[in-house]
This record gives sequence, structure tokens and C-alpha cells, in this order.
Amino acid sequence: MAPYDKREGKIWYNNELVDWNDVKLHVLSHGLHYASCVFEGLRVYDGEIFKLEEHTDRLFHSAKRMDIKIPYSEDEINQATKKIVSVQNVQNGYIRPFAWRGSEMMAVSAQKTKIHVAITTWEWGTYFDPKLKSEGIKLNISKWRRPAPNTIPWDTKASGLYMICTLSKHEAERDGYTDSLMLDHEGNVAEATGANIFFKDKNGELHTPIPDSFLDGITRRTVIEIAKSKNIKVNERKISPNELSSFVGCFLTGTAAEVTPVSKILENDYKVCNLILDLSSSYEKLVRKKKAINLRGTLETMFLMVTVIMTQCLVATVQILLVVMLVTIS
Repeated sequence: MAPYDKREGKIWYNNELVDWNDVKLHVLSHGLHYASCVFEGLRVYDGEIFKLEEHTDRLFHSAKRMDIKIPYSEDEINQATKKIVSVQNVQNGYIRPFAWRGSEMMAVSAQKTKIHVAITTWEWGTYFDPKLKSEGIKLNISKWRRPAPNTIPWDTKASGLYMICTLSKHEAERDGYTDSLMLDHEGNVAEATGANIFFKDKNGELHTPIPDSFLDGITRRTVIEIAKSKNIKVNERKISPNELSSFVGCFLTGTAAEVTPVSKILENDYKVCNLILDLSSSYEKLVRKKKAINLRGTLETMFLMVTVIMTQCLVATVQILLVVMLVTIS
């Protein structure tokens, strides 16, 4: 895979389509030094952007919380996102819109900096290795904790919040794990480094932490809706690490992670059970509904064609029989 700075195509950059390799960012940009940057992550499935409006709404929420005034409306960002996906001809991929403070000021105070906005997109498969995803990934427990909600704008996708995620994931990978489970400031289960977490108990109910110090993921909410539509009880509550051994199943949810089974958290083993596989399958059907609609349309067209052909054959058969009867009579 080519490095991200060596790819080709266009990037939507401050309301212009700029060649991928011509996009420039000054080394003294405030966002680079002080993490004054917010972003989103979206998926494209079969050429369609999944939940674009919800992601854009969250981008603007993050920006407002970070005192960043995006110089475009939500509708303009939505249209720009659709445009760059079309220009790049991305069919199944990832979208990264983001906004950051420029280089006009280099200090903690940066109220006179220009706000820049860019939207990039590229073809992309699965976040985790497909083989690992089917077997279930393994997590350690990070030494880093999600900050208390009164110490940081916790309900945003602000770049600074991901510093401890990177540290946690690097440590996990060095120790032979795929990802890392993070606890909150009170020592309860919070999330993985870039995904929300669910557990299944022996009664078939789901349990997931209350998102009161970490991001309430869009995929998380979607999976909860799917589960409830299947009459699966979802318990949103505080979960102690001491409870990990009592659960029989576990999975992660996120735009990148989608629905990913977990087979192990330290010494605790979990089964990739049918409930989790069914939720994963239902999520896949939801995000690829255009493909499902197209398939249904194709099947309907084929059925119509077969019906027409059979009708024509029946008419031709009747005509032949009539001719044979007339010849016989005469």
C-alpha cells in the first residue's frame, strides 16, 4: 500500500479540488502543535456514503466544543463530501473530513488563526485483518485511562483525545494483542482505542458501558437499534473489570471496526457466538442496502423476463397446436 502522501487524485481543500500531492500544510500550523483539530471518519459502501448527515453533525459539534468555527455550513460540507467521493470514484472506502487552526499564531492563544477544512477519501477494506476478525481479536488492558469528563471535551472527535489511544494500541501490538481495552477515570470499562465495546451474558443479553466520558459512537447507536429490533435486551451501565470473566461473548463497534468479535481480553476467553455473527450480518446488510436493493431489482427484472418468455412460449405452443388441429381436421 502506498504511503498516504504518495497517492494520486484530488483532495477537497478549503473549497477547492487540489491535486493530492500539491496539498500543503505549514509546519507551524497551530493544529499540528496544540492539537486544535477535529475530524470525522465515514465509510463508503457500494458508492454510497453511510450516515453522512450524522457524521457531519458530529463534526460541527466537535468543532463548537473546541471553539473552532468551520467557515462552511453543514450542507456545504455534505455536498463537498459527496463531490470528492464522486471525483475519486470511491466505491468501498473511507472518508476523513477535518478542520484545524492555521499558522497565523504560534501560542496557546490562537483566536486569530484561520480555520482550514479538508476532506479526503480513498478505497479501503477492513480495519482489522479479515482472518483475525472472523476468529475474534485479542485485547489487553491499557495502563492509560479515559480522562474525567470535566478535564477535556470528551464527547468530541478531537485529535488530542487520540494520543493515549495511539500509545495504548502500540503497547498492545508490541505485546502480541490486536487492540487495547481502556478503562475510564473511575476504573470501569470504557472502550477500545477506536471503537465502543459490547459484552454478551449467559442469558443472551448485551451489556455496554454508558458513554459519559468517551464518544457515543454512531455505529454503537446503530447496533443498539439493530439489537432492539431483534428483541435483544441492551443494558447500558457501568461495567467493572471484575465482571469480564462472567461474560460469554464480546465485540467492538465503530465506523472503521464495523462489528468485530473479540475472542480474548487478557486471560478471559469469549466465543464468537451466533448472536454476534447475526448482528454483524445485519449491520452488513444495512450498510450495503443499495446493493440489496439493486439485487432485488435485478431479481424482479429477471422474474419479469422469465414470465414474458414463458408467456410467449405458451402462446406459440397454443398456436402450433391450433395449426396441427386444423391440418388434422382438413
